[in-house]
Amino acid sequence: MTIGWLLLAVAVVLEIAWALSLKFIQQRPDPLLVVGSVLLALVNMALLSLSMRGIPAGTAYAVWTGLGAVGVAVGGILLFGEPAGFGRLFFLGVVLAGVVGLKLVGP
Repeated sequence: MTIGWLLLAVAVVLEIAWALSLKFIQQRPDPLLVVGSVLLALVNMALLSLSMRGIPAGTAYAVWTGLGAVGVAVGGILLFGEPAGFGRLFFLGVVLAGVVGLKLVGP
């Protein structure tokens, strides 16, 4: 794994944490949570940008958004009791398959 992919992996984790933090803020508004959320967003975007030095922009962005979306959906299911029907899980799997495919055919 190159440094670009490592940076992208960390950016994805922070993207998921950021998006889920927005849900937490809705449930429990707190200035510290808002500050933490803003910091997560800034660091995650910086890492995405740095990862693009070694990964094509389209691939990096597609992986970042795809894994971020899957991670937030799974986090919503586990943390907030959001629906987890067959159709939803199936299409999250399709997104995941697309991300894996991009990694397999990318540089």
